[in-house]
Amino acid sequence: MKIAVEGCAHGELEKIYDTIAYLEQKEGVKVDLLICCGDFQSTRNTQDLECMAVPIKYRDICTFYKYYSGEKIAPILTIFIGGNHEASNYLSELAYGGWVAPNIYYLGYAGVIQVAGIRIAGLSGIFKGRDFKMGHFEKAPFSSSSMRSVYHIRNLEVFRLKQISGKLDIALSHDWPRGVCHHGNMKQLLRFKPFFEEDIKNNILGSQPAEELLNLLKPTYWFSAHLHCKFSALIRHISEDDADTTSTKFLALDKCLPKRRFLQILNIPHDEDKEIALEYDLEWLSILSLTNHLLSVKQTQNYMPGPGGNGRWMFTPTKEEKDLILKKFADNLKIPTNFIRTVQAYDSSSSSGHEHGHGQPTAQLNPQTTFFCDLLGIDDPIALLLKEEGNFQSVELPLYSTNAVSCLNQPVPHNTLPEVERIGGDDSDRIEAASSKPTLHGMKLPSPKLSGLVLPPPTHKEEDLPLEDSLNEFDTVQEKESRLNPEPSAENPIIESRTPAESDVVNSGQGPLAKKFKRRNQALYSSTDNDDV
Repeated sequence: MKIAVEGCAHGELEKIYDTIAYLEQKEGVKVDLLICCGDFQSTRNTQDLECMAVPIKYRDICTFYKYYSGEKIAPILTIFIGGNHEASNYLSELAYGGWVAPNIYYLGYAGVIQVAGIRIAGLSGIFKGRDFKMGHFEKAPFSSSSMRSVYHIRNLEVFRLKQISGKLDIALSHDWPRGVCHHGNMKQLLRFKPFFEEDIKNNILGSQPAEELLNLLKPTYWFSAHLHCKFSALIRHISEDDADTTSTKFLALDKCLPKRRFLQILNIPHDEDKEIALEYDLEWLSILSLTNHLLSVKQTQNYMPGPGGNGRWMFTPTKEEKDLILKKFADNLKIPTNFIRTVQAYDSSSSSGHEHGHGQPTAQLNPQTTFFCDLLGIDDPIALLLKEEGNFQSVELPLYSTNAVSCLNQPVPHNTLPEVERIGGDDSDRIEAASSKPTLHGMKLPSPKLSGLVLPPPTHKEEDLPLEDSLNEFDTVQEKESRLNPEPSAENPIIESRTPAESDVVNSGQGPLAKKFKRRNQALYSSTDNDDV
């Protein structure tokens, strides 16, 4: 399967899809899946912009709203995690994941899914120690403080990910795992980002929980973003008895801007007998169910169980526990395409894209989350918060399918879920069921083509370690710069104009030319408590 990995999206979906389309045409390939590593900015309207913790001048509506409204359809199946530049009111409605637009899926605060046999785990947000043990107490409208704490990762999600067993193919985090810089070309990294040096010396560059997950889960690949540069590394995991050695290929990518290295296409083996579609991971569903009692929505310290206590502290599910969950889902783990619009989308014909002052929206439930939580028997954090406030209102959900089975209390045949649109945001709004055919707004999604190219599993030879300069040693400086960063144009909108080879994943660095850093931006990357990276 050909997978495109993108760094910080910053709402520029059109540019990202155009870049992939250019690569597909140029190289004669078909990308099957797009993975975005945070700062997705799924802003549906100007109210969502008010929930982004960024300076007002950066609150640009960008292009996601076109895919939310149905004006455009995402041409590639897309999954993403959250970062620190997000419409947090929208993403908090989908705590366990869900479709933010047709063909675009959010993994939730943390999540594990499968795509044609490829197992993908994701952790949204960034790490801040002061909020790590807090409950999920934030909801819209946010204060200036909670607007930031809402995207800080929590120990509950990390604890749940630590219960995963078995092979993990891909792991995603917005900020880098701490210490990963020591496994790649750090000299080249510091030429490009010299202000990282102090944080590296103090071992605070990156996320400690992500480092723990990397060393525990040992995924084949780990993708990140956040620090706005491209960096690759090879992390070797040696067992205690030295009998087994595995490796993780780490790749961080830049943000979506001209002449920046924000996109990489990889070939990853998949199960060719399965269609390229999203499926729930049975073990993850079981973990969510078994740890539901650990969910807190209090603004207090929330501790996870450990050895020495009176109760259970390991929640890797047994076969019997997984069988119970599978029965709840009627032996069908395919994620339903049950996207529902819950607010009015931005209207480009009447606004400039930079208008503000409409105020933040109030928190609301999302029917996708209500359906999922009811089916699995777990709690929705937003529902708990609304109940505590006394503002809880039930969500009107449609009756589905040929047997008129309510999605409130019975498994729904996934292949018969109609798309439902809810226009507006209050109780007077009506819910309109669209066609039950597997189309989106009357448009059929393009059928993905399977690629015969595969990427071999990581090797452990010395030559696979990151090199000081991964480019051809016979290239001139001008040739290297031109090859990595061609001048964009209408005919050539892409940033990297070649399909990267496997060696790019392991050995690629920042390129030979160190860019001069603008002093006014240095505070964004300092070790101070600043989220606006």
